[in-house]
Amino acid sequence: MNDRINIMDVPIDVVTMDEAVLKLLEFLKSEQSHAVFTPNPEIIMEAQNNKDLKQALKRASLVVPDGIGVVLASKILEGPRLPERVAGYDLVQNLFKSAAQTDYTFYFLGGQEGVAQKAAERMAEQYKGLKIVGSQHGYFKDEKEIIKKIQDVKPDVLLVGLGAPKQEIFIDKYKDILPCKLCIGVGGSFDVMAGKVKRAPVIFQKLGLEWFYRLISQPSRIKRMIRLPIFMWNIVRISAYNKKK
Repeated sequence: MNDRINIMDVPIDVVTMDEAVLKLLEFLKSEQSHAVFTPNPEIIMEAQNNKDLKQALKRASLVVPDGIGVVLASKILEGPRLPERVAGYDLVQNLFKSAAQTDYTFYFLGGQEGVAQKAAERMAEQYKGLKIVGSQHGYFKDEKEIIKKIQDVKPDVLLVGLGAPKQEIFIDKYKDILPCKLCIGVGGSFDVMAGKVKRAPVIFQKLGLEWFYRLISQPSRIKRMIRLPIFMWNIVRISAYNKKK
């Protein structure tokens, strides 16, 4: 088991990107279903008022720091430090690369109508040999019908892009009755895979400013982004309190 740290009562695994990918490949060889989540500060803040989300994160097999704010928080708080950001999008791309020449199969669930299918087509073209057995948009009403579709094709990996907290709660609720070895919450990754949304330039990614690029590209995200400074303020406050003990 990896070392885990606690950030505002949310567990985060102390892993590098390479270690996280190896962990996913280990999960694929096991007999049970594993949930993998990639919280950023916004999701950690949401978990403070959403019991179902927090429990889903606590029960997951692997929880990696998608946001640079989470990595910074580990450096402020006492205890082990997170070695690097493990972006969910990159984690899945690395998994595709590792699985392309194997018999592991994937299912894409989420996004607007047609997006998951387009994402699947583009990923199959980019990673020759990648086996994708189905896709489904995220605007469904009958969860039981979707579960039945997934059960029928028996994918090894289910990628769920329903956005937080819906995707985490969905995976936590159904993973034990699904045939999948691995269920990963991927947020808006299908939009990027499908070419609908451009990812931040590499320089923004390397500087940990991908969130800032999204903000200037989509000013409407300001209400969501305000949670980042609130998150950091909470981390500083918790650190100061612990030092006084």
